[in-house]
Amino acid sequence: MTSARLWVSYITLGLFVAGSALAADKKAKNDSSTSRETVAKPLSEKEKRKREEKLRKELETPYRKWLNEDVAYIITDEERAAFKRLQTDEEREQFIEQFWLRRDPTPDTIENEFKEEHYRRIAYANEHYASGIPGWKTDRGRIYITFGPPDEIESHPSGGTYERPPEEGGGTTSTYPFEDWRYRYIEGIGTNIIIEFVDPTMTGEYHMTMDPSEKDALLYVPNAGLTLMEQMGLASKTDRFNRTDGTHLGTAFGGTPESMNEFTRLEQYAKLQKPPVIKFKDLEAEVNSKITFNILPMKARVDYFPLTDASVLTNITLQYENKDLNFQAKEGVQKAVVNIYGRITTMTRRVVQVFEDTVTVDSPTEMLQAMSQRSSIYQKQLALAPGTYRLNVVSKDVVGGNMNNYEVALNVPRPDAEKLASSTLVLADLIEKVPTRSIGTGQFVIGSTKVRPRVTESFKRDEKMGIYLKLYNFEADQKTHKPSGQIEYEVVKNGSNEKIFDFTEEVINLPDASASQVTIEKLLPLKALAPGQYTLKLKVTDKLRNQTLTPSAQFTVN
Repeated sequence: MTSARLWVSYITLGLFVAGSALAADKKAKNDSSTSRETVAKPLSEKEKRKREEKLRKELETPYRKWLNEDVAYIITDEERAAFKRLQTDEEREQFIEQFWLRRDPTPDTIENEFKEEHYRRIAYANEHYASGIPGWKTDRGRIYITFGPPDEIESHPSGGTYERPPEEGGGTTSTYPFEDWRYRYIEGIGTNIIIEFVDPTMTGEYHMTMDPSEKDALLYVPNAGLTLMEQMGLASKTDRFNRTDGTHLGTAFGGTPESMNEFTRLEQYAKLQKPPVIKFKDLEAEVNSKITFNILPMKARVDYFPLTDASVLTNITLQYENKDLNFQAKEGVQKAVVNIYGRITTMTRRVVQVFEDTVTVDSPTEMLQAMSQRSSIYQKQLALAPGTYRLNVVSKDVVGGNMNNYEVALNVPRPDAEKLASSTLVLADLIEKVPTRSIGTGQFVIGSTKVRPRVTESFKRDEKMGIYLKLYNFEADQKTHKPSGQIEYEVVKNGSNEKIFDFTEEVINLPDASASQVTIEKLLPLKALAPGQYTLKLKVTDKLRNQTLTPSAQFTVN
């Protein structure tokens, strides 16, 4: 590492503190600012309207069509409310994927039969039930899409003469076009469900009805279409208009069955308006009971380095303490072996990538005691698309049989070409250039540099702490085509706000600096730092765009 990359000068505390009064005033201002930021204030009406307008514009996209058309009849109220709270298209995509997976009868296969059947029903409804409006918007289309094809259909497309069943009063009348759909069973509603659709306008626009007498074309014609009781003089047709159950039916011949009870009909009608019951449990709600003995301790960290707009280098680093491993004498040396299995899935458990590796630690027998005081580190580099994932890592000590099942969310960032951006700030115990033949290959190698992160972020005073960071998307100067910006470095002791180190440099002075990418590689000697916890703060400024980043990382000096 060249001298330009070494920080060899230190500034004492006295040079940074102007006086106790100034420090107290600054601390009071900071405390006041922090206090204000933590107070939750209700949104004003203007802010609420602004948020609603923003949401409305966001939904003026394919997602609005998906919500209000594609799944309008099958999405639950809770799901609809949750979808409207989402802020990004990435979150909406994940929600949609999970929405269909919850309804997939075979989640372990690529095909989602429920989704395919749903869109088939929409196409069928549009083809067969359109009547001035799209078929999916009609009552018959909605029931067909929600509950599928009925088991039986009694169709009277032209109306005409109709023999009433006894529960409707019996007798002969003439009807408007109507259809009766019968479902043997609908989950959450019941058995032998009969749904009636009537077209009283004779235009082909059938609507679902609760009143079986609505199809009677002679209902308002005196002494026409009489029921059996009316024909025998035991009832009057005018009695039909005095009913309080929401129908104009005549008196039932032989008694009223339970299916014709007004509350039964009302309950069925209300349930038919609701989304269907979700048959398959949300994978997020499944509980997998697991008992693991002899846990193998492991520490992990994940770092992100954008490669392109659609790909981010994701470094997964695992660390094991050698004292937790079991060594076995083999071929004259003590050897420990750890098998590693990693799996990356979407939030709905769809597998994206899988990796498997074996880590071995060798030690001469006479040095085993010293080796047990050290740690072993492993890293896997993967290119992932921006998004949120789950990482599951299972480690097994082959000799001792101890295992560890580790799970963490991966929030892979989405770079914005119009904004100043950065990679993860890495504190490393090793930063060095690699030979030309090793560029871009091997563990810990990022481009032309080997960067081994200190997973524990804990260093000894006789060590040098490496600082590694990549910056992206500086605005290029029109004349020089170079970035115009500066980087401020600051080390503060936690708990006291004691500034230990302060340094500023121009971006243009960094090696190989370009507008598209700037790499920071520094080594900070720690001899002058007393044991304790510290925070490294960086302030990166793009002078041309007037944009600022403030990455930071905490570390401990022992």
